[in-house]
Amino acid sequence: MKKLFISADIEGTAGIVNWNETERTMPHEYDYFANQMTREVSAACEGAHDAGVEQIVVKDAHDSARNLNPAKLPEYANIFRGWSRHPYSMMTGLDSTFEGVVFTGYHSAAQMTGNPLSHTMNTQNNYVKINGQLAPELMINSLTASSLGVPVYCVCGDRGLCEWLNGINPNIATVPINEGVGSGALTLHPDVAVRRIRETVSMAIATKKPEECMFPMPDKYVIEISFKEHFNAYDGSFYPGAKRTGARTVEFECKDWFDALCFMHFVL
Repeated sequence: MKKLFISADIEGTAGIVNWNETERTMPHEYDYFANQMTREVSAACEGAHDAGVEQIVVKDAHDSARNLNPAKLPEYANIFRGWSRHPYSMMTGLDSTFEGVVFTGYHSAAQMTGNPLSHTMNTQNNYVKINGQLAPELMINSLTASSLGVPVYCVCGDRGLCEWLNGINPNIATVPINEGVGSGALTLHPDVAVRRIRETVSMAIATKKPEECMFPMPDKYVIEISFKEHFNAYDGSFYPGAKRTGARTVEFECKDWFDALCFMHFVL
């Protein structure tokens, strides 16, 4: 493999349990976890490089998209910081020239119990469903990868998310970092997390066949968003093709994944 894409979030990073630990405005709590996020991304880069990957692009994909310390990443890794406003969102920079994707710091979906910080894209919704299934950000972003013909080799994050993925495609390697327990979490030692990420990413890229690691794509998409506030559903119902299905819910149906991404980009 020559070219790998890494999408990096923070809520699945080792030890994280509170929103303050994810916010740049809370430096006394955030700085440590931004550094651990960087360490985990760097470990994924090193594991990929160990397996022969020549070019790596990292998308800083949490909140401001200005969390990772570029100076602490390997020199062979390029980083995409900030938001372009493209519908690919957390996958901005990915195209069909990439041969694989790795996710670090990922977390369970809104209404899933695997992480005290479970959510989908933002905290304004109760849930996002795709074809009736609760949709983590991992699902949305893996479908984007599959739409471009790019396989997913490894996912690092909370145990609930890893188990969810194992039920969909057990060929994709996972590294469970945290296990949510109510508003807390049982977590690996940060150094152990870094070591396991490097080892697992290296193993997955070296041994997995691309066709085994494709995230399955359905023939059509029914996107349902349940908002916490009814007026957001009212607002979203004016998106072309969308319909309001309840006081707080809006629905959109399509056959092309990019159309689904555009709906979520403007409504979610």
